[in-house]
Amino acid sequence: MSTTDYKTMTTAEIRADYLKFFEEKGCKLYPSSSLIPDDPSLLLANAGMNQFKEYYQGTKTMREIGATSCQKCLRTNDIDNIGDARHLSFFEMLGNFSFGGYTKADAIAWAYEFITSPEHLGLPKDRLYFTVFENDDEAIELWHSHGVDYDHISRLGEEDNFWAAGPTGPCGPCSEIYFDQGPEFEGEAPGDDGDRYLEFWNLVFTQYDRQEDGSMPDLPHRNIDTGMGLERIAAIMQHKGSNYEGDVMRSLIALGEKLSGVEYHASANDTDKSLRILADHSRAVTFMIGDGILPSNEGRGYVLRRLLRRAVYHGRLLGIQGAFLTTYAHEVTEVLGDQYEALVENQALIDGIISAEEERFGATLNAGETMLQAELEKLAEGAVLSGEVAFKLHDTYGFPIDLTREISEDAGHEVDMDAFEREMEAQRDRARQSANRDAWGAANNVWAAVSDHIAETEFCGYDSDVAEGCKVLALVVDGEEREVAHAGESVEVVLDKTSFYGEMGGQVGDTGSIASDSARLEVSDAKHHEGGVVAHVSEVVEGELHVGDAVTTTVDHGRRELIRRNHTATHLLDAALKRVLGDHVSQAGSLVSPNRLRFDFTHFEALTAEEVARIEGMVNAEIFAAEPIVTKVMGIDEAKAAGAVALFGEKYGDVVRVVSTGDSDEPFSRELCGGTHARNTAELGIFKIVSEGSVGSNARRIEAVTSVGAIEYVDERLAGLDEVASSLKCRPSEVLTRVEQLKEERADAEKKLKAALVGGSSSQVSDAVSAAVDMGAYKLVIARLDNIGGKELRGVWDTVRDKLGADCACVLASVADGKVGLLAAGTDSAVAAGFAAGNVIKEIAGHVGGRGGGRPNMAQAGGSDASGIDAALDAAKSLLNA
Repeated sequence: MSTTDYKTMTTAEIRADYLKFFEEKGCKLYPSSSLIPDDPSLLLANAGMNQFKEYYQGTKTMREIGATSCQKCLRTNDIDNIGDARHLSFFEMLGNFSFGGYTKADAIAWAYEFITSPEHLGLPKDRLYFTVFENDDEAIELWHSHGVDYDHISRLGEEDNFWAAGPTGPCGPCSEIYFDQGPEFEGEAPGDDGDRYLEFWNLVFTQYDRQEDGSMPDLPHRNIDTGMGLERIAAIMQHKGSNYEGDVMRSLIALGEKLSGVEYHASANDTDKSLRILADHSRAVTFMIGDGILPSNEGRGYVLRRLLRRAVYHGRLLGIQGAFLTTYAHEVTEVLGDQYEALVENQALIDGIISAEEERFGATLNAGETMLQAELEKLAEGAVLSGEVAFKLHDTYGFPIDLTREISEDAGHEVDMDAFEREMEAQRDRARQSANRDAWGAANNVWAAVSDHIAETEFCGYDSDVAEGCKVLALVVDGEEREVAHAGESVEVVLDKTSFYGEMGGQVGDTGSIASDSARLEVSDAKHHEGGVVAHVSEVVEGELHVGDAVTTTVDHGRRELIRRNHTATHLLDAALKRVLGDHVSQAGSLVSPNRLRFDFTHFEALTAEEVARIEGMVNAEIFAAEPIVTKVMGIDEAKAAGAVALFGEKYGDVVRVVSTGDSDEPFSRELCGGTHARNTAELGIFKIVSEGSVGSNARRIEAVTSVGAIEYVDERLAGLDEVASSLKCRPSEVLTRVEQLKEERADAEKKLKAALVGGSSSQVSDAVSAAVDMGAYKLVIARLDNIGGKELRGVWDTVRDKLGADCACVLASVADGKVGLLAAGTDSAVAAGFAAGNVIKEIAGHVGGRGGGRPNMAQAGGSDASGIDAALDAAKSLLNA
């Protein structure tokens, strides 16, 4: 069978041709959604259908007959298989979707047209095979109607060719398309475990609604969900036999060859696997950071950290020296940046995060190797390293098990892999319980039900604190919908429109009141729920409120004004941080409340005092410039073209609200934002940073105040300064001078005290010298001293030597602040007579929980167990025969 009997296409050509083909069929072209899904039931986007879930469920509709997209996806449930011919962690999924707009017959016809037409893929028809669900005669006849021979169509069972959202709910048969790679590959038939028949496109026909009794009535309308892995079809169209042989992945493997000096397919299989893992993981890491995922020890951040560290480890196995992953990130951006602009926009951040994590893990690898060596030293010759130790190194310290095995085997020890796998399986069980969530898993709470029958709440409070004629659409009491709420009850009220801003994007919810003709409610919070529904968390102060009532909403004006100012200050702070620290700075979280603001951002080291001062100064300069706050509603593309900053990892619709400081073409700050803001920067009054610190690896936090909060902060600090000045009996302007004077006086006093404790005038030192034992060739002092630190023992030795002359030695033990110090020292004549300070300390340090040694003339050790001092000194006497 010839491998050159059809044309060749690049990955970019296939992607563009596919999307254009289905767009011309009437499908709406959607850009890929973020790897961070807009769905709490999912950890990461793992399929093209994720962003269309609400259309499948019928809660949203579209005018077009369907949709098409190229979705970036990430799956790590089979991470141990990544690096073989098929498995990838990150991949691109081509898809076309219908929500009742076109039929199963259309989906099959278009798929066959695209893969066989010379204008598109033009694959040889005799090398195409199709599988269908075992009783799906309709699909068989549809494929046959386009010229597919019956002997190229197979029936497979439910495990292979039937898709279901869960035990109940939407489900339907699938049909998969296979390409025969030739007899040189193993495999007997489509659907087996071999690689000869390679599945590259799956068409799911969601047409039934499975009930608890097992019956499957038809859905109100049939849905189409197709997916074709771009890497897989690229390998086919480039006449290759593996996902890793296509142009995109092969360019990354070539980079690994260049960095390591290892040739792909020319050495051991493990080397090839490491090159493939590096190519896959580096691409995944680059996309994850580009989409707003930051390294952490849980959730998405843990997946990112694990992939990044696995890549670093395999780089080491290949012999790559020094930091190298940013080189891969640049190659990913070079190859795919035209299609995924977030890679280009966030390149500085991607570089910074990767560099910081790579450096940190390099230190972890070094520390882990040291710990492993310590564990191996404890083992008898040929003994097995416990699986529990290996798992602890892997799980707690991030030290890869493969490296543990390699080092252990080189030292003559096997690893108990059975015990290690038991620990790993227990960890996987815990992970599955918390993270193995299905894309169709519906939130089991009242708000999911409320959002099914109530549209998004309209916010009409940008310019007014009051909204009249609002209609009560739902009342929720104790987690259940009610028709009426009575006086004294706590209730969450849903309205068709409101002047209350629901907590979102870091801005806290408004407070205030709701009033109808028959009821009055105090609102303590406003929260966003599923589907954009805003719940007013309230207490019915008087009367009764019914679903359907008309009400007036009134926001607490003074509180909102403070929130407005702090929200505008957050935008100014973000802009200042980028100017001072660099473009890698991105918002990683925020809190906008009436009394303060908190801003988390990506950065890799603590800010200097000079940087903090510059940032604060920039913000205040904008406040003093009294710039008007200009808001405009525009299309997302127009907003980005105007330089509006999109928050890192946030998702936006086609129409957005843009907030700028001033109306110039290049304002100090311009961001996409739906929150409430000051009308002019001058309303902020003054901006003060009150703290700056770390909130995890690669993330910092600034807390700041404005307006009334800033005045309160400054007043409090001045009051504190006045109190200190009063205590020091000086003017506030003289406090620093007075403190420096007191520090000098204290240092002088401590110096005199130290001299008194260790010098000749010290009674305990004099008593120790008086009790010296005559050893013949030298005099020996063995003594315990209190309230003398270990560092001061050398001063005591100087005093002993001054008093006893050239022929003396000492063994001293001290305790101060709970810490034990030991010192042994001797003159040259004492050492010549047999005194060995290092040997003495080595023998006695264990009594105080310490270890030590040193030269014959002097040795020291520290310890933590003061109760062992007497035993240590007795041991010294026995050793020296004193």
